[in-house]
Amino acid sequence: MSVSSQPAAGPLPAQQSSAAVPPAARVSSVPTVPTTAPAPTGDGRRPVRPSIGELRLSAFAGHRGVRVPLGPLTLLAGPSGCGKSGALRAFEALARLGGGAELGEVFPDPVACVPEDARPDAQQRRGFRLGCTADGPEGPVRLDVAVQAEPALRIAGERLSAGGRVLLQTALRDPRRPSVQATWYTAGPTQVTRAALPDDRLGTALLPLRVSGSTEGERRVVAAAEQMVVALRSVFACAPRPVRMRVPAPLGAGRLMRGCDNLAAVLARTRTECGRRHALFVDALRAGCAGPVADVVTEQVGGGRVRAVLVRGDGRRTGFERLGDGELRYAALALVLLTGPGVLEVDPVGEVPEALQTLTVLADGLETGLDPRQRAALLRLAARMCERGHIRLTGTVSDASWARSVHAARVVDLMP
Repeated sequence: MSVSSQPAAGPLPAQQSSAAVPPAARVSSVPTVPTTAPAPTGDGRRPVRPSIGELRLSAFAGHRGVRVPLGPLTLLAGPSGCGKSGALRAFEALARLGGGAELGEVFPDPVACVPEDARPDAQQRRGFRLGCTADGPEGPVRLDVAVQAEPALRIAGERLSAGGRVLLQTALRDPRRPSVQATWYTAGPTQVTRAALPDDRLGTALLPLRVSGSTEGERRVVAAAEQMVVALRSVFACAPRPVRMRVPAPLGAGRLMRGCDNLAAVLARTRTECGRRHALFVDALRAGCAGPVADVVTEQVGGGRVRAVLVRGDGRRTGFERLGDGELRYAALALVLLTGPGVLEVDPVGEVPEALQTLTVLADGLETGLDPRQRAALLRLAARMCERGHIRLTGTVSDASWARSVHAARVVDLMP
């Protein structure tokens, strides 16, 4: 596929080592995470919980040749127009593809992801490229995807690799058919197996269902694919909308939505399910809300709906509808950091024990509406929760000077 003048159905570029990253990559002030060795745990072992350690934007929207290292707590910083939100959109897109979503659902406006200077080839094809690295028990596993955006949306090429070996590779051989030719490593009587896969879904997400695992090579392919899928699937993109959080929420399953509209309904559930987590949430609100906070409760307002209320301790009660936008955003983000896949509206990997999963929270404009006190309190809470290994946070901020003093926070400066 083409992002400039290259053939649209051409192969993915050859793998590059960390040392081969072009100097034009627009990431500064932090070292690039090597892709030849997994990020070590405290005792030097490979991480048990799969997680995304690097995001690659080879040719995506305004990015070319950009590699973004990701830690447990990462802040993408830079002025408006530098591509912070675009990087987060790419991360979320890969997560949705890893969960089995169709390409059209993930990219409703694929042309917006094509670099502006990308020229169509002779067949009028243009597209974009993105990828990531998942660290985990299998070591670093790389996924690179080439997407054709015009004239029709389809996956033009995909590569899954680990330890210097290509485990899965797909290519668009016949543009007239809605499929790609896939080749995966077997190390059996024949070195590879070939089959057709649909061109509107990520092949890596389909591999565990298609590969039998009868040879050592196939078992390696399945293990690498599962590590990538587990790392991608437990992602929650959080975008609190204060105007909706002021409206009483209907009681239901109690899973927090992306916009946190149903925050009150979720609080009605979490307050009774886990007293310790609720106490931590109340402590967090004491640090981020004006005035005294003794407790947080919910009240039924009729019609099967509830509202959230701050108990002040002197008999006064303040409904969340009276809180400022910054207080509501702070409360929503604090609750997200203190919960898990069972409470958030994500698709957890049911076949993997929760203790072996890591929830990754994406928060665009993390500091929006927050005053300095709230920003500092939220970052301290994020650092404390991320250190436990069950949760990771990747957020965007315009200016990260206030966050650089927090040792656990990794700041990645994206330059326009």
